[in-house]
Amino acid sequence: MRNPVKDHLLFIDIEASGLPLQWDVPYSEDANWPHTVQVAWFVYTKAGQEVKAANHYIRPEGFEVSPSSIEVHRLTPEFLHANGEGRREVLLHLQEDLQRYEPMVIGHFMQFDFHVLSADFYREGLPSPFDNLPVFCTMIASSGLTHLPRKKYLRLGELYSHLFHQSLENQHNAVVDARAAAQSYFELRKRRIITDGSISRQQETRYNTQKRPQQKSTRLPLPAWLLLALGALFLIFLLIFWL
Repeated sequence: MRNPVKDHLLFIDIEASGLPLQWDVPYSEDANWPHTVQVAWFVYTKAGQEVKAANHYIRPEGFEVSPSSIEVHRLTPEFLHANGEGRREVLLHLQEDLQRYEPMVIGHFMQFDFHVLSADFYREGLPSPFDNLPVFCTMIASSGLTHLPRKKYLRLGELYSHLFHQSLENQHNAVVDARAAAQSYFELRKRRIITDGSISRQQETRYNTQKRPQQKSTRLPLPAWLLLALGALFLIFLLIFWL
C-alpha cells in the first residue's frame, strides 16, 4: 500500500443493533454481524482542520435492535423509525465522502466499525470502500499508555480521560465518540505516540475479509472391494433368513 498518511482523515463511529456472534469471522458472512443503527463521521485535514461532519440514523428494517444494545445507546426502534433513513441511502453518502476525500479512516476499536459497516455494504450488494483505504485504530495505538507489563486496550472514555483529564460526556452517541476519537488522535500525534511509522505498522495486518473455506470431510471413502464384500454378506444374510 502507498503511504497511508493521507491529506485527509475521516474519523468514524457507529452504534449497532447488537454484538457479533463471533469476532474472527469476515464481514462477508453477514449473518454473524450486527447492523448499523447510527453512523457519524468527521473529515479533517491532516493538519487538524475540520472539513465536514455527518450524522445519520438508520431505520431497523429487516432486523431487530437487541434490548441490551438499547440500554447502551438509547436508540429505540421508535426513535429510529421516526428519525432514520434507509440503509442504502446512508451507505451511499458515506461511500461518496470516502471516494471524494480518499482519507485514512480512523476509529476507536476500528475492527468493529470496519466489519459492521462492511457487512452492511455487503448486504446492499455494494463493495466495501474500506478495503482499498488505509484504516487506523486509536485503541491499538494507545495500548502502551498505561505502562503496564502487558498492553491494555483503553475504552474510548478511558483514553479521553487519560489524555484530557476530564470525563467524556454522552458516550455511545456516534457523534460524540467520533469527535472524541479525532481529538484523541491529534493529541496522540502531538505527543508522538502516533507517528508515521506506527501508522504504517498497523497497515501490515489487514482485517480478514474473505469467506472461510468450507470444511472438507476428513472421513476416508470405503474402498470398492469392501463395499462389494459388505453387499455380498448382506445378500447371504437375506437368503439365510428367508430360506
